[in-house]
Amino acid sequence: MDPVAALELKSVEQQIPRNNKDHHTQEMGSTKLILRRGQHFSLTLTFNRPFQPQKDHLTFVAETGPEPSELLGTRATFLLTQTQTGNVWSASDFTADSNSLQVSIFSPASAVIGHYTLQLEISQDQGPGVTYPLGNFILLFNPWSTDDDVYLPSETLLQEYVMSDYGFVYKGQENSITSRPWNYGQFEEDIIDICFEILNKSLYFLKNPSKDHSQRGSVVYVCRVVSAMINSNDDSGVLQGNWGENYSQGISPLEWNGSVAILRQWSARGGQPVKYGQCWVFACVMCTVMRCLGVPTRVVSNFHSAHNTDGNLTIDTYYDRTAGMLPTRKPDKIWNFHVWNECWMIRKDLPPGYNGWQVLDPTPQQTSSGLFCCGPASVKAIKEGDVHLPYDTPFVFAEVNADEVIWLFEGGQVQEILAHNTSYIGKAISTKMVGSDERLDITTSYKYPEGSSEERSVFIKASRKMLEPRRDSSSLLDLLGSEAFKDKPVQLQLRLARAPMWGQDLLLTLHVQRVPNRAQSRGPIGLMVHFCAQALLHGGSTREPFWRHAVHLSVDFEKELQWPLLLPYSNYRSKLTDEKLIHVSGIAEVEETGRFILVLKDFSLEPPHLSIEALNNCTMVLEGSGLINGQITKGLGTLMAGHTIQIQLELYPIKAGPHQLQVLISSSEVKEIKGYKDIVIAAAPAS
Repeated sequence: MDPVAALELKSVEQQIPRNNKDHHTQEMGSTKLILRRGQHFSLTLTFNRPFQPQKDHLTFVAETGPEPSELLGTRATFLLTQTQTGNVWSASDFTADSNSLQVSIFSPASAVIGHYTLQLEISQDQGPGVTYPLGNFILLFNPWSTDDDVYLPSETLLQEYVMSDYGFVYKGQENSITSRPWNYGQFEEDIIDICFEILNKSLYFLKNPSKDHSQRGSVVYVCRVVSAMINSNDDSGVLQGNWGENYSQGISPLEWNGSVAILRQWSARGGQPVKYGQCWVFACVMCTVMRCLGVPTRVVSNFHSAHNTDGNLTIDTYYDRTAGMLPTRKPDKIWNFHVWNECWMIRKDLPPGYNGWQVLDPTPQQTSSGLFCCGPASVKAIKEGDVHLPYDTPFVFAEVNADEVIWLFEGGQVQEILAHNTSYIGKAISTKMVGSDERLDITTSYKYPEGSSEERSVFIKASRKMLEPRRDSSSLLDLLGSEAFKDKPVQLQLRLARAPMWGQDLLLTLHVQRVPNRAQSRGPIGLMVHFCAQALLHGGSTREPFWRHAVHLSVDFEKELQWPLLLPYSNYRSKLTDEKLIHVSGIAEVEETGRFILVLKDFSLEPPHLSIEALNNCTMVLEGSGLINGQITKGLGTLMAGHTIQIQLELYPIKAGPHQLQVLISSSEVKEIKGYKDIVIAAAPAS
């Protein structure tokens, strides 16, 4: 009897369409095998003769990263067995058919993510083996797997936070929140490779590539690396921040429609940071990367967001007696809004109870472990004031809970406290509603109701943890016992008399009401009120005043009065930033006591109706993943008053399902006129 011929591999079929569909990666294309860990995938191996389990020994080897090592978890060797055992690499459930063998490969739910090579070693009895390549695959996190740290037990939430490739970012002011569409585009064909390129340009990788790769099974580690790499403060990160007003060397943050163009430009230029980003651009690009890698992620906006660098839980601002907001050298500030990310994960590095949404903030505000990154900080830990838990929880706690202290500054020193606001910071925390284009308020996830006993007790608990180790005097601890500055004979409010429209005079009303108090005189009170208007910058600071006004008022006991204020268009026309934010302040001096009372009003101007005046050098940019490959840009010239323009374009959608077409019109006068249209593309009929 002739000896059995040596088993040789003739071909391998990766079954990409079937495997990618089973692993929820079919949207990423059909040319690469893209898999999620903790889940089986199938291969068909064709040999020169039928496979004989008693004689033929098959050993599979999966490797990723430089210098793969079983010790580091970047190399796995496993034999063909009939059944899978445990959460380990395995090849099992094989079925033979003539010369073919169908094998089910399983990767553990803790496996390192990344680009893998798969090899097969064939040996017989004690003879030497022959190794054959079985091809490459990409392994991602798996939020569908109950054993994965990113497991999210809701198909509805998975569709929103992993599979949806568009969304909204919320900007503006607490009382006039605007939504802007954003194209995440995480399934565009080259984005997955760019995401791993980002990991491979991190300082962690450059310092120790093998160690860095070995830690990519940890979602906490990967999130921190991405958070550092979206900004370019330490490294060849994706975006360069610019909070000034000169964007001539790049693109204004207001003019980005989505992440795809940013990521492609960064990759095409060899990792040179893209100019320019601000907080919402950083967060939206990070959302693209994390969803692409398989981590449920959403974009969150916090209105009146504190940037508290010294950890004392107070943000100090200063005014002169004529109501002008003064510049300060302290880096502490209050952003009118700030945008970050939440990623969903199990926190095995924390005590029980802190799983779920975690804050990650790629905007470069301050360093964490030596790099400009932030998080993951458990949202639950923030709400409970558990600021001792990693990562960067004290900083995020302050972003939503710090107190604002406003001082009167004169003669080179502070004179008195004008206000101590315990509920100004951390308002209307917002994200996109699941399955809807509406906004969802998630403030109660971060904090107990303002003014409640729980909210103040959490604040004091956190402040003690943050302040006591420093043993320094804190204005906060002094303020908690101070009520003197709250005793005011009148209440002041600034209100808009009509919607503030760019291009029009602005009408405001000062409402003055006497506060009944037995200790105060029943006679009239004299007020000398100074008003000031300044352009408000996104970071909370202001430009020089462009409007001042003063008025003397007499307020009778238990009476109210209303005083109209006119802020002419000519005063602010050339004074505002592209975001068109105005800060109006008033300081009233009580003539009988010499004490001061502060009143503030921040608002954003509504964009002009195109009939107000001509818009010059207009450009339209269309974008939408699944609808357009890249962008379509079209010059529109000058749009005159009352002019209507219609443009007809033919689109050839690439993918079926729900998509969003986004339109940006920018001009010399206005940088951000945006619109969108939700479009559902039907699948092509079967041929």
